Amino acid sequence: MLSNSDLVELVAFRRELHRWPEVSGKESETAGRVVSQLTALKPTEILTDLGGHGVAAVFVGAESGPTVLFRCELDALPITDIGAVDWKSNMPGNGHLCGHDGHMTMILALGRILSRNPVARGRVVLMFQPAEEDGSGARAVVADPAFDQIKPDWAFAIHNVPGFPIGHLGLRAGLVNCASRGLRITLNGKTSHASEPEAGVSPQAALTALMPALSALGTGGALDDTFRLATITHAQLGEPSFGISPGAAVIQVTLRATTDPDLEDMTQKAMALAGSEATRHGLELSVEDCDIFAASINHPDAVQIAARVVDSLGLDRNENGLPMRGSEDFGVFGWDAKSAMMMLGAGLDQPALHNPDYDFPDDLIPIGAAIFDGIAREILG
Repeated sequence: MLSNSDLVELVAFRRELHRWPEVSGKESETAGRVVSQLTALKPTEILTDLGGHGVAAVFVGAESGPTVLFRCELDALPITDIGAVDWKSNMPGNGHLCGHDGHMTMILALGRILSRNPVARGRVVLMFQPAEEDGSGARAVVADPAFDQIKPDWAFAIHNVPGFPIGHLGLRAGLVNCASRGLRITLNGKTSHASEPEAGVSPQAALTALMPALSALGTGGALDDTFRLATITHAQLGEPSFGISPGAAVIQVTLRATTDPDLEDMTQKAMALAGSEATRHGLELSVEDCDIFAASINHPDAVQIAARVVDSLGLDRNENGLPMRGSEDFGVFGWDAKSAMMMLGAGLDQPALHNPDYDFPDDLIPIGAAIFDGIAREILG
């Protein structure tokens, strides 16, 4: 149970996190603040520097049993915070505009509950994951040898979703978030004077051919098993000059699918298209992978447990808005565990995620903590 003073302190800490956002891979100060909060709760163990700046606190029950992991994210976004709140970001160009400050605080609230009322058996792991926004953090955490010490049997996470009532739960088995991958394709030729384009090797023809060809790899539609979407997000040909025939071009595309194998198939086709055009026009090709997200798939058993808890708390739940086209790297934790990502309504009039005036609703802190605690008790007693 969280007291009024708990909530006052947790809200103050959430707002402190909001003031000092750090982007993916740079979350050292945020991790330090989290460790300070966790230390006061006296968990059995605290692991640091997991997959970068990741932090995990372990609470062990009196008897042996399964391990249940609850995950949140440390990182903020490289977006300027223009909010009117007193706790507006102090870091120019950076802001907690996805609610990760609130997600961390919900997990810390769970830690307070566990410190006073331990589970009967097994282990609870509170996982503060780095670098979610660029898709690299979950993979790095799972690949870290230290993660083997806390490898979970179950994994759960909550993400807030504006546009739904406060306390509404979006929950379903199966696909929740699509797999996605960014490709940055660079085509290098040779510049020449604009009066003698034949003296150079321009990537213009290759670029103009690739834009529709890549887009045709996926045109969206219903989020069923056939869903694929390719979105051109950036293109640049040479430099803005009237005297130079360009010698280089860059095109960026985001590929999206409902399964990891389908995404891999799209990736191979995109690479083949780029290679074919580069060869045809005598260009050097380089391709960089960016922002790689696995599909997030909810296990039916994990969903069943979460649903029982949500219903016992009297919260509304349905599958509205699910699955989502957007990506979330929590799915990686589900590769070796029964996992569920839950979507928690952040309010009907709340600015959308990644908007420059977004701010996490503090009313969600006790709701999220109660859901997590209920799941922990359901599995571990």
